[in-house]
Amino acid sequence: MELFLVPKGSKFIVEDKKNRLLYTVKKKAFGGKFLLLDASGYELYSFVQTVQGKKPEFNIILNEKLFMNVKCLSVFLDPSIEFEHQDNKFKGIKYVLKSSDRKNFILLRNDVEIGFVRAVMAMDNELRYEINIENQYFDDYIPLFALAVERAFGDMNKSK
Repeated sequence: MELFLVPKGSKFIVEDKKNRLLYTVKKKAFGGKFLLLDASGYELYSFVQTVQGKKPEFNIILNEKLFMNVKCLSVFLDPSIEFEHQDNKFKGIKYVLKSSDRKNFILLRNDVEIGFVRAVMAMDNELRYEINIENQYFDDYIPLFALAVERAFGDMNKSK
């Protein structure tokens, strides 16, 4: 499956290759909270920044419960972000995004490569994120992986 996370003003939209709107990621007015909404506007997940600084951390929340912890493990040497399920149903499933340049990330699920997230500079000098994942591993929260890359590495990538 191939998706694109595209900035549109104060929000992001998630489109497929045919430019169909699949999701919207809206920033809440205060704090570092983002909402992932489906195409009809239904709130699916919240994405909350919990730790600021060079190695930010985030939580993905589902139905007011912690669903996944997100940690930036390294910024400069082997840039990587870890996504670990906290829900008992998915305990033991861990995703990792690994890169050498903070733009091209390989997506691993329990150490098996299943796709990638790539930061691409658009003609309007905005960073877009291409998400490519094997269909059997796709879930609604996957676009938030690109948002984690944006929040952790976006400013560095824009200044290059």
